[in-house]
Amino acid sequence: MYDGTTRYTGAPATAPGPATPTPAQDAGLLLLRLALGLIMAVHGTQKLFGWFDGGGLEGTEQFFASVGYPAAGTMALVAALTETLGGLALVLGLLTPLAGAAVLGTMLNAVAVKWDGGFFSPQGVEYELLLVAAAAALALAGPGRWAVDRALPVLRSHRLSHGVAAVALGAAAAGLTLLVRS
Repeated sequence: MYDGTTRYTGAPATAPGPATPTPAQDAGLLLLRLALGLIMAVHGTQKLFGWFDGGGLEGTEQFFASVGYPAAGTMALVAALTETLGGLALVLGLLTPLAGAAVLGTMLNAVAVKWDGGFFSPQGVEYELLLVAAAAALALAGPGRWAVDRALPVLRSHRLSHGVAAVALGAAAAGLTLLVRS
């Protein structure tokens, strides 16, 4: 092993073992889950119940019809439930890869709808892209140790493969939904 000068020592180099998450990483993932989850749940309740100055299902249906979604009432209900339940699941750290996929798919549709508005606010997509990235990050990284998933045998130790599959599922669902949009 190289000792930092021109000499080599006889000690062999060893690969480090698997990294153990730190409390700081768990706190960061919790903060990200809470922020994204609460934002999505509030947006979902705007669509679902009309809370927080939202349009409710009727207003959301009208919006979906205006941007070319068939069966606008069904699509409004699906979007409202996905945002509300996906957001709450992220807050709890429950089925985090799937919750991340739900938010990712919904927000990819939002990006597609707003794409012609440019990148920056008030009509741009930068906010929606940030939510897509945060959802993908949580799906890939997992919820951290401070989550309900830690009590579920299958998700107790998050695997990258779960996250990759979830991101692919969310993107595929978004793509299929966008294919039916006129």
